[in-house]
Amino acid sequence: MKVILSLLIVLGFASCGYKPSPKFARDIMGEKISTNIIISAEDPENTVIIKDAVDEAVITVFHASLRDKASSDTHLEISIKSTSYSANVYDKDGYVTGYKMTVNLGITRSHNGISKNYSVSGTYDFTVDADAAVTDQQRFDAIRYGSAKAIKSFVAKVSAEGARAKKKE
Repeated sequence: MKVILSLLIVLGFASCGYKPSPKFARDIMGEKISTNIIISAEDPENTVIIKDAVDEAVITVFHASLRDKASSDTHLEISIKSTSYSANVYDKDGYVTGYKMTVNLGITRSHNGISKNYSVSGTYDFTVDADAAVTDQQRFDAIRYGSAKAIKSFVAKVSAEGARAKKKE
């Protein structure tokens, strides 16, 4: 019974022309993508973390390969606009036990001689022990996860563009 139900669901998606949103993004971006991160003079460590998150997203979400700029279909130039964290959870004694990291990125997508700018942000909530300071490792992890969410926001925007372009055809 479960096999028949699963088969019906798969056939339903296949017959209605369903395409996952990253497919639309890949149609816009191409199969070969290059990335460049503008290093922040104020926070160079975070730049490296964000570069790793962007490269991971290119491979896993777009299912594309990383190339140098000369041999790529699309070039992404990413800059850190801001990173900040704020207290958002307190214990019964008023001590901070949770923070929200917000990462704001600026992304310029260049494809076929046309450039387009995007502003995206991602957040990540994390906890600390009461009356404890945020460690560097917690901050780096929060920036990594926040920037990964910002990249997913970028993917959603590019996917929407791809879906609109497909609809016009």
